[in-house]
Amino acid sequence: MAKKPLLEFTDKGIYCAPGKFYIDPWKPVADAVITHAHADHAYWGHKHYLAHHFSKEVLLYRLGDIQLETVAYGEKVIKNGVQISLHPAGHVIGSAQVRVEYKGEVWVVSGDYKVEDDGISTPFEPVRCHSFISECTFGMPVYQWKPQAAIFNDINTWWRHNVELGVATVLIGYSLGKAQRILQNLDLSIGKVYTHGVIENTNEALRRNGIPLNPTERITQDSLKEEVRRGIILAPPSSVGTPWMRKFLPYSFGYCSGWMAIRGAKRRRAADRGFVLSDHADWDGLISAIDATGCESVYLTHGYTATFSRYLNEIGFDAHEVHTLYGDDEGESTLAVDDENNLVDEGNVKEGTR
Repeated sequence: MAKKPLLEFTDKGIYCAPGKFYIDPWKPVADAVITHAHADHAYWGHKHYLAHHFSKEVLLYRLGDIQLETVAYGEKVIKNGVQISLHPAGHVIGSAQVRVEYKGEVWVVSGDYKVEDDGISTPFEPVRCHSFISECTFGMPVYQWKPQAAIFNDINTWWRHNVELGVATVLIGYSLGKAQRILQNLDLSIGKVYTHGVIENTNEALRRNGIPLNPTERITQDSLKEEVRRGIILAPPSSVGTPWMRKFLPYSFGYCSGWMAIRGAKRRRAADRGFVLSDHADWDGLISAIDATGCESVYLTHGYTATFSRYLNEIGFDAHEVHTLYGDDEGESTLAVDDENNLVDEGNVKEGTR
């Protein structure tokens, strides 16, 4: 009889039967280990949560009064004889890979990750294992990121030019991860940073957690429009096209996302500028991360699972597509690319579900 895998993919989430816990479950369970605080990985309704210390205040802000235990990177927790530890994923502040060990068998659930050190998230560290569960949001060769220093040089130059023209600068990025990464890399000699309430709520939660962030000012009804327009406005994707955003006209509107690497993405978002900045690994990053684990088997949870699993099998890995409800936090989850690298609407980017 075949040996039962240490981790199983169920209709509730990734389950460890010996340990009686789930990792990033999307239905209510008794015991949940959370890789990070993004909404597609951290759901409300579990009886007990385990996450990294740096995720504490954001999880409480997003999920309310939950029973939450937090640990440091590398700290060991034992659940029913199964050893669990969290390791840096480099995705956003507090993001973690979950290492699970039982009777000499080691699995790692990476959650979402990137391999470039962004200067604010704890940098990604490969963890040796027998089986590795990976995303592949950008698992196509067309996705190759430039060093973030080059991207932020472009952003700061654009902002400075807008100030010279007397035009407001609005920059769109996801409220957890992208917004803080942008904030820490802006040239504050140009002006002040103003924030949408959703982003500032997240900033405040992170500051309560002891995370040092550059100064920001929340935009309220009392904010003076002309002062705000001289700075840079950080806003979430949900604000695009809303009356809140239109009150800053005339403005130049930029969008930060990995999807901006694809022709048509900027036009689809009606943005003046598209900046290719992602908190997920690119094609080379995915391959290098998987290779560094020394794993025998790879399970791909979301993204271009068909294309990427086929490639991994061709180069010698035992790769499998699995069905999960994890998605894209880049604000473009309904977009994919066709054979000519044009943006198309697919409903999602899970190739295996087409």
